[in-house]
Amino acid sequence: MNIVVCIKQVPEIALVRVTKTDGVVLPDGPGGRNPFDEYAVEEGLRLREKHGGTVTVMSCGNEDAVSGLRDALALGVDRAIHLCDPGFEASDGTALAKILAAGIQKVGDVDLCLFGKNAVDTDRSVVPAATAGRLGWPQALFVRAIESIDGGQATVQRMTDDGFDRVTVPFPTVISVVKEINEPRLPSLKGKIKAKSAPVDMWNAADLAVDLETVGAYSPTRVTGVTPPPARTACQTLEGEPADVAATLYEKLREEKVI
Repeated sequence: MNIVVCIKQVPEIALVRVTKTDGVVLPDGPGGRNPFDEYAVEEGLRLREKHGGTVTVMSCGNEDAVSGLRDALALGVDRAIHLCDPGFEASDGTALAKILAAGIQKVGDVDLCLFGKNAVDTDRSVVPAATAGRLGWPQALFVRAIESIDGGQATVQRMTDDGFDRVTVPFPTVISVVKEINEPRLPSLKGKIKAKSAPVDMWNAADLAVDLETVGAYSPTRVTGVTPPPARTACQTLEGEPADVAATLYEKLREEKVI
């Protein structure tokens, strides 16, 4: 089984600021690998251990993305690919999906493509589905368990608001996973040392045959402005006997047309 895991390098979310004048202000430094992608990498490694094959990690971004790729190499993946081109900058989710799909097609003979459920910097969950659409592959999103792989297909548990659906998808397919699926491993010292000198393949737009006038600054959507949310109004504490508090709360909810 040949698996590609798509990962993303994201800024340190706790240090991101949003101001009225400057919009989104990102912190300095390379950031780190998207936390949800760690579960996708782990699941890829577990499937390789059980079924054989290879695990390739792929990331699209600037030079900071190499850090996340080497973190994955330290865990034991077989290959790392960096999709990097100045024309890729500012790509929206659909443009990014086009770039990733081109990378997956260039790898060739891929059975399964894994994603984390979403990236914490955008929180949109668009890219896995859009990548599947670009590839023309079936998809199963928000998967909490891969129950079995047999006969060229996978049976998975896909989370829903009411529990989960059990669905079967044929290969090749795209699956995004949630954190309930596993517990990511930690890299060994040997793995860290090996990852420092391991090769990272770099593919640009020409390598992928991607038209730069369809990605990056030419993405079909763009953010026109970002402002901090309005300040929350102060909470009011109601005191007194329970019956009086309940009556007062009821009247206030009626005034606000909540009930």
